[in-house]
Amino acid sequence: MSFSHRPLGRSGLNVAPLVLGGNVFGWTADRATSFAVLDAFVDGGFNLIDTADIYSTWGPGHVGGESETVIGDWLAQGGGRRERVLLATKVGKPMGPGSAPVEGARGLSRRWIRQAVEDSLRRLRTDHIDLYQSHDDATATPLEETLSAYAELIAEGKVRAIGASNYSAPRLAEALAVSARLGLPRYEALQPHYNLVERQVFEEALQPLCVAEGVGVINFFGLARGFLTGKYRSEADLGKSPRGAGVKAYLGERGMKVLAALDEVAAQQRATPAQVALAWQMAQPSITGPIASATSVAQLIELMAAAHLTLSAEQKAALDAASAWR
Repeated sequence: MSFSHRPLGRSGLNVAPLVLGGNVFGWTADRATSFAVLDAFVDGGFNLIDTADIYSTWGPGHVGGESETVIGDWLAQGGGRRERVLLATKVGKPMGPGSAPVEGARGLSRRWIRQAVEDSLRRLRTDHIDLYQSHDDATATPLEETLSAYAELIAEGKVRAIGASNYSAPRLAEALAVSARLGLPRYEALQPHYNLVERQVFEEALQPLCVAEGVGVINFFGLARGFLTGKYRSEADLGKSPRGAGVKAYLGERGMKVLAALDEVAAQQRATPAQVALAWQMAQPSITGPIASATSVAQLIELMAAAHLTLSAEQKAALDAASAWR
């Protein structure tokens, strides 16, 4: 079964139901592997690539911009690559040393946004960013200043639409109200932490707001740092990967119920737990597409198959019950 593209808020952008996370490019995926993954993603009919200017400042010797640079080099090969993809990147988190030479140019200030967008455009080797996102809420900067800076970029053709990452429901609502009151561009997409074991924060207040306001959602950690692949089922499994420590909190009773439900549905669908976990997210009314990263083409092919998986009402109900937070 084929999949349909979905509107990203009211931006006019249409997105395939799986978003490729670029956090691994130039970090755990080298240049050649990253190029192969990007080619396979586009060849699979998918189009939105999500990255950030800070990826991957945490790597040894990295200063940020590594992921954008790899993506830009991939695009520079030509072959219609830029026309086939939507580029999403982010601004607002601290870059490596020496990245803000202008006094006070940090966070979501106009001065930093103006500088950071030029840096991202140069690394991405493109003349526009399709979705430019505030990486974190920055309460020290008035929303009017941030949104006005984005309005300038949109008017100049450097940005097509804007989004917000890691915003609370009250702050997203406030930002939307400011946009409406002042006639400024609004956040058309939200990037929250959401998956089968992290439901409450999003579903309690953010989900109803996004549905009511027509804001698209591209959620991160769709596989809960790998927990929803079924790779980690006991503390003994945590050493399987550097990310293992991050899933320890999921090894309780609720986490085991979720894995059991994933196993059951996966067996019924002749699929993998990861595919079922992503398909469940794609079936949520508010989700435009979950973000997932891959460090090999084989891993990506497995994840892309989730977009072709249709869960029955009974299967969705079983996953809902196993992961219930209320």
